[in-house]
Amino acid sequence: MDQKMIIYGTKTCPFCIQAREAYGDRAHFFDVDEDPECLDRMLSLSGGKRQVPVIVEGDKVTVGFAGDVSLRCGIPLFGGT
Repeated sequence: MDQKMIIYGTKTCPFCIQAREAYGDRAHFFDVDEDPECLDRMLSLSGGKRQVPVIVEGDKVTVGFAGDVSLRCGIPLFGGT
């Protein structure tokens, strides 16, 4: 059985919203503004970076979300708050 991905972020961050839409039901979302324990977990996974979203897939941790790079002529854009 595949393990779901985890997205740590905020409800108002546009990059978090894009990540949640892109991953859909394949990911669990945790709002770090509402849960201090989730914020602590996110900071430990991101090396202390306060940039969201932090996306966890197994052992792989990605800070930021590039979205659909095809919409920007292949130029990645990473966001954070």
